[in-house]
Order: sequence, then C-alpha cells, then structure tokens
Amino acid sequence: MNHYETVFILNPVLSEEQIKETVKKYEDILVSKGAKMISKENWGLKKLAYAIQHKKSGFYHLFEYTVDGEAINEMELAFRRDERVMRYLTVALDKHAIAWAEKRRNRNKQTA
Repeated sequence: MNHYETVFILNPVLSEEQIKETVKKYEDILVSKGAKMISKENWGLKKLAYAIQHKKSGFYHLFEYTVDGEAINEMELAFRRDERVMRYLTVALDKHAIAWAEKRRNRNKQTA
C-alpha cells in the first residue's frame, strides 16, 4: 500500500450540498478500492492564480490516504469525466512528505 495525497478543485458555482456529494463520491471510490483515509481537509473557496474554465476561484479539497496504485487510475478517470472537477493532482508521498503531512495535520488540529 502506497501513501498518496490528492488535491482537487471544484467549480465555484456548486451549492454546499453538491460539494458534499462530490467529495463523498470520490471518498467512496477510494474506500471501495480498499483505501484507508488518513485525512480529509476542506480548504474552502480560494482565488485561483489563473482562470480555469473562465472561473477565478474554486473549492479546494485534500485527501490523504493509503491504497494500492490501481485505485488511483479509477479515481482520476472519474475526475476527468466529472464537469464539477476543474483540476486535480495526485502525488505519492515519500517518508519526508509523510512526516510533513503529519505536522500539518497536527498544526491544523491546534488552530481548530
């Protein structure tokens, strides 16, 4: 099982309910493939550095999880087919990135 982090940007015109449904959909895809969710973060509405699909902002979400590599292909295929997802990025984490992600989670817990 490899350690991954996926950040995806959702269309800013979505309602709160549509955002929750979309995030749940991708979480369910991962869990159905045997993923163990470590962290889910909602970064909220952020201004984009450049326009994507004529939009200047988007809702950012981050998943941190462990799963076999084959599950990533199915999730990314679903991202490409979903008009609500404007961009996504999945990265495999090495031991240094895993340590940094843990520090970030602990820092977020302290400020929350």
